[in-house]
Amino acid sequence: MEYSGEKPVVYIVSDSVGETAEFVVKAVASQFDSGEIEMRRVPFVETREQIEKVFKEAKTCNAIIAYTIVIPDLRQMIAEEATKHSVLTADILGSLMGAFARATCKEPHFEAGRLRQLDEEYFRRVAAIEFAVKHDDGKDPRGLLEADVVLIGVSRTSKTPLSMYLAHQGIKVANLPLVPEVEPPEELFWFPPQKIMGLIITPHHLQQIRKERLKALGLDEHADYGAVGRIEEELVYARRLMKKIGCTIFEVSDKAVEEVANRIIRMLEERGGES
Repeated sequence: MEYSGEKPVVYIVSDSVGETAEFVVKAVASQFDSGEIEMRRVPFVETREQIEKVFKEAKTCNAIIAYTIVIPDLRQMIAEEATKHSVLTADILGSLMGAFARATCKEPHFEAGRLRQLDEEYFRRVAAIEFAVKHDDGKDPRGLLEADVVLIGVSRTSKTPLSMYLAHQGIKVANLPLVPEVEPPEELFWFPPQKIMGLIITPHHLQQIRKERLKALGLDEHADYGAVGRIEEELVYARRLMKKIGCTIFEVSDKAVEEVANRIIRMLEERGGES
């Protein structure tokens, strides 16, 4: 078939947005000296009627149909229409999906728009991590009301590691240190108590953790920060405040961050608190 000199027409047919097919078509077209191409995107294809309409139009302008269709029924419809109308088609995902299926011995999900869903999940996690960093250790208490969950506890009760672990699951977390001499921000009392998690630890465990922290900083391990009397005072204050708020209390002594985090996640899901 001789080239007519007219601008080639390519229909981009997809059961999602069609960005993948458009990118591939542009990449292929760049390898030919046929000038610019005209692309006609047909997104969110769901019915035989839509497919039939595309083929009727494509036939009149000797066009190519490039498609990223993952739904099996729709793929079969395209194959049938291509034969019926003698229209050139390019299955952009098909052969690669087949290769993946053979290599992994698994079947595809056959879900339209799955890549976009994965992208959205990625950006949700990034936003949650940024939120956790911004609202770590009581910074910017005005943002507390935007959180999915707030962690409270005395110093060295794993608030920051828990916040980051939860953030990597896409949960926006703020955490606040509880200090007897410092009044907590008023925003804490406006936040739903079912989404506030109080972290408690035994005085012995906390003393050991704080002494190690003091050593790491090159400070005297007998400082007031690591004294059992001071620690007990802080924990009594923390429990009193948690009871006043009415929040859930988690004992974190000898518990891995992952264990506590997963318990919090389950509780948020049960209460419908996860965004």
